[in-house]
Amino acid sequence: MAASSKPRLSGMQKQVLALYRDFLRAARSKAPEERTRIESLVSSEFHRNSSQVDRKNFLYIEYLLRRGKKQLDQLKSPDTVGLSSLNIEVSQTKRS
Repeated sequence: MAASSKPRLSGMQKQVLALYRDFLRAARSKAPEERTRIESLVSSEFHRNSSQVDRKNFLYIEYLLRRGKKQLDQLKSPDTVGLSSLNIEVSQTKRS
């Protein structure tokens, strides 16, 4: 049997991907026009963080995971109709 060509993911990477998928699943329960907006916002936020946050900055990644889980819990609430964006400038980004 040949080995898989995909790289193995760390536990934290698996948590990030699971959170991303959970956001997309939660978006399905919202109105169609809001669903598209949520999916776009979630996608852009995850892509932005993947390019700006240093992969070795575990404390900051854990913070983002906790914040994301809280936002996901809010989004899952039946009383929540949408998701808004909050831009926070943090100096914990990737250094050149």
